[in-house]
Amino acid sequence: MRKLVLAALGGTALGLIVTTQVAGPLVAQEAERNASVYEQLDLFGDIFERIRAEYVEEVDEGDLIEAAINGMLTSLDPHSSYLSPEDAADMRTQTRGEFGGLGIEVTQEEGIVKVVSPMDGTPADAAGILAGDFITAVDGESVLGLTLDEAVDLMRGPVGSEIVITVVRDGEDEPFDVSIIRDTIKLNAVRARTEGDTIVMRVTTFNDQTFPDLKKGLAEEIEKAGGLENVNGVVLDLRNNPGGLLNQAIYVSDAFLEAGEIVSTRGRDVEQSDRNNATPGDLIDGKPMVVLINSGSASASEIVAGALQDHRRAIVVGTQSFGKGSVQTVMPLRGEGAMRLTTARYYTPSGRSIQALGISPDIIVEQPRPAPVEETEEDTTARPLRSEADLRGSLDNDSLSEDELKQLEADRERAEKAAELREQDYQLAYAIDILKGLSALGPRALPDPEKRAEAAGEAAQ
Repeated sequence: MRKLVLAALGGTALGLIVTTQVAGPLVAQEAERNASVYEQLDLFGDIFERIRAEYVEEVDEGDLIEAAINGMLTSLDPHSSYLSPEDAADMRTQTRGEFGGLGIEVTQEEGIVKVVSPMDGTPADAAGILAGDFITAVDGESVLGLTLDEAVDLMRGPVGSEIVITVVRDGEDEPFDVSIIRDTIKLNAVRARTEGDTIVMRVTTFNDQTFPDLKKGLAEEIEKAGGLENVNGVVLDLRNNPGGLLNQAIYVSDAFLEAGEIVSTRGRDVEQSDRNNATPGDLIDGKPMVVLINSGSASASEIVAGALQDHRRAIVVGTQSFGKGSVQTVMPLRGEGAMRLTTARYYTPSGRSIQALGISPDIIVEQPRPAPVEETEEDTTARPLRSEADLRGSLDNDSLSEDELKQLEADRERAEKAAELREQDYQLAYAIDILKGLSALGPRALPDPEKRAEAAGEAAQ
């Protein structure tokens, strides 16, 4: 026993010696590093004074410091930035769901302003702006070399005023101008409707109203259908949804999950990491789901799509999503301004990071772009289609009752409406067809609640 105690004491003494020997160089390195930082700050002060005293024109010191702060933040990544008091107020308004502007979510890619997505029902949407478009000029003034906030400021203006933006689009040989009238953007976070036996939930953004609107809209459509038993499934349409509030993405995912992880965020320090899990309760009681995404689906949209995909709760259809897998924290600063700083990355339940990769759909379905067609007289006169019933002397079908004939006619009418939808929105029609197929196969084709719970556990591993 005495030997063990001595050994322990010896080990402790040795540990102290080693610590002392290592700590010396570490302290010296830290002191040297701090000295270098202070030298750089002194250099900044020297440059600031030279500009203020010798620049060809008088400068506003406040604007100069703001520009320096914003430059420091934007050098980190495209989503970190300084928010002036006005910008911070605008951001708070946007998260409440109403603001003035064009109705586009933008980011910056190699110094060029890129459209993440146009928002439904906004001036930009009506003008035909598409996800992936590049904006190179505003009212003839180039935005190349400007910060993202500076470019956005150029696009802002009084409601009702006209703006001309120059757009570069993949597949177009030359840049082209688009005229847009600025308007007050009132975002309906969720729009619900029923197509045949399928409920379609169109989620355009993740603001304070998203989950309440989704829950209310879903309940109303279920009631119109006469109960959940008359619904074959739900399409959650997240196309061109640029994201928004993380907590709303968690609420929306939780609405369709019974258990398991929804998303985890991991920062540089353990304190900045978090894990969010689903709570019991599925608003549609396990009915099948399809999630629609495209290149304009970003951030919070990708969290929802990734969570439902990893838990095998939904089939994800469409095209590759945007790939924004970072979390920004808005930190208030003195003078009513704020700092938007990237503080963490988020991960889907299976542990994959979406950053720069996006969500890959289970089924890739491109949305055909309408091509301009020159109509001729020959095009507009369609040749009538003939069938057996059109043939002279053809036999009548006497095997169906009057009620069965009516049902057949109703089924044909639904099929014709589905064909019309395919012309208007091919991706959505495809998603609805998937749910029809699952419904036709019966309960055996649908995920069993116990198996879904098992899948949730597997995904969380």
